Amino acid sequence: MGTTANILSLKNKYIWVFGGAGYLGQAVIELLVSAGARVLCIDLEGKASLYIEENWKGDQVKAAVLDVHDCSAVKDFITHYAQLSGVPDGLVNLTHASTAKSLKELTAEDFDQVNHGALTASFLLYREMAGLMAAAGNGGSIVAFSSMYGSLSPNPDLYLPPMNKNPVEYGVTKAGIIQMIRYFAVHYGCSNIRFNCISPGPFPNPSIQERDPEFIKRLSKKSPMGRVGKSHEIAGATAFLLSDAASYITGQNLHVDGGWNCW
Repeated sequence: MGTTANILSLKNKYIWVFGGAGYLGQAVIELLVSAGARVLCIDLEGKASLYIEENWKGDQVKAAVLDVHDCSAVKDFITHYAQLSGVPDGLVNLTHASTAKSLKELTAEDFDQVNHGALTASFLLYREMAGLMAAAGNGGSIVAFSSMYGSLSPNPDLYLPPMNKNPVEYGVTKAGIIQMIRYFAVHYGCSNIRFNCISPGPFPNPSIQERDPEFIKRLSKKSPMGRVGKSHEIAGATAFLLSDAASYITGQNLHVDGGWNCW
């Protein structure tokens, strides 16, 4: 067994991060790079390239464009970039989908569209990637992102007008991700491919924190730790699950929520 420093290192690892240009994605990439990884930052048109241009020089972080909810594009994207730069050692998917509509406003078509984009596309992404990793024979680690609202219902009293209530289709897809990861973990464990999930608690981005301090106070009061999360706290959990320190952990949903789910 290696030293503690060695098993937590991501040196020479190649990691794909979907949604990497977002608030939490940027923190994840920064920590992965500091741990020695090469990263492909994948996001919507313009977002990934702008983030890379403003923050990185050299070859350690590259940008790629994909709407991961476009099921028709997922397989071609994976095949192209695996041929271009190799099969990754790990994958992180921070993307999500929702309509921001209320329970009464949401239509069946809205519900189906979000489920198709968030669940069906994720299924295709994980299956295609696991197939490539299995064929390469080097194992791998896939980290999906759910939410505390994949396990718990949001309290509507936290979301006062004019804020949108946390929408039901978002929570349903996040719950589905947790169960999906368990299936993949069972089917690909023999290939040494690990599937785990992170469920963040309250991690409002800086613009929300600045714009609505009263909302932040309500969230903080609901947390046993009395505060909202900081982006590096999600990054640490992600890097751990990608590293050899988590080599016997698969099929798990890790709550990073300040104890929110303990109430």
